[in-house]
Amino acid sequence: MGRWQPESRSRLEQAALALYGERGFEETTVAEIAARAGLTERTFFRYFSDKREVLFGGAGMLQQVLVDAAAVAPATAGPIEVVGCVLDAIGVLFEERRDFGRQRQAIIAASADLRERELIKLATLAAAMADALRRRGVADPVAGLTGEVAVAIFKIAFERWVADDNTQELSLLMREGLAELRAVTSGD
Repeated sequence: MGRWQPESRSRLEQAALALYGERGFEETTVAEIAARAGLTERTFFRYFSDKREVLFGGAGMLQQVLVDAAAVAPATAGPIEVVGCVLDAIGVLFEERRDFGRQRQAIIAASADLRERELIKLATLAAAMADALRRRGVADPVAGLTGEVAVAIFKIAFERWVADDNTQELSLLMREGLAELRAVTSGD
């Protein structure tokens, strides 16, 4: 086996998802993932710190997209308008990853430990959103509440997006969720 393998990260990710789906997350080893991908365990650890990171490795990038989108939202935008800008940016990030999202969601749903990790990730995103709003001058409790609401909209839209019978874009689903929130809060 040569030192460099093209698209190693993608191959490892695909092998891991296949094995997690076949055998379950807990029963799959890093050695099996590497072997399925035709790579070494050492190569696996160049890309992922552990086998969970195949599923959660993009959390840092997602958080950075959220923070960056909030920072560049128009200065006149209120908290909910900033959320709209953030959700649009997140939608672009996810657009090409629906199949991965579907597989990932099924694997997480089958494991209590992974569901817990997913909740931690979502809480971290809510805190990052709240911090981004505070940097824009939004005070608490509005910043914290808006951060939680943004993540709730994302979570519900994501679950709809990865459903087998759904063909709508994630951005559209998140915008629908935001519109529904506005309707609820306006009393309509």
